Amino acid sequence: MDNPAPYLQPGERVIIYDGVCRLCNGWVNFLIRHDKKHSVRMAPVQSEAGRALSIWAGLSPENVNTIVLIDGDHVYKRSEAIFRVMSFLPFPWRAMAALRILPLRFRDACYNGIALNRYRLFGRYDSVKKLEADHSQRFLKTGEEAGG
Repeated sequence: MDNPAPYLQPGERVIIYDGVCRLCNGWVNFLIRHDKKHSVRMAPVQSEAGRALSIWAGLSPENVNTIVLIDGDHVYKRSEAIFRVMSFLPFPWRAMAALRILPLRFRDACYNGIALNRYRLFGRYDSVKKLEADHSQRFLKTGEEAGG
């Protein structure tokens, strides 16, 4: 990418997720519990930061059907985002990143099957679910969101 990702400092990573999806919120809660080094921050796509980052990454914030990892100027989606994030976590979770040896087409087909049916399978919230962070900088917040 030619210009740096908005809201991120150099070297920061962020996960963009669907804040009304119960499965996606479960994934974020999992990261909060297991990412003790705080190697990744989070932003629901429905937030100002999430929308801006989605647009920067070339994705439509209105058509959310994937977890996105922005790591520097790299954008990873679907299974690649999941496995890259798993590689940041401690053992035994890090070992799951070894599943990246499976063909991308197969991994993403499995991912898409769940992602496209996630509301039916896991449900959704009426509005963005506010999650409890393990430290104050875990979620990206804009000036407006930080004050409210």
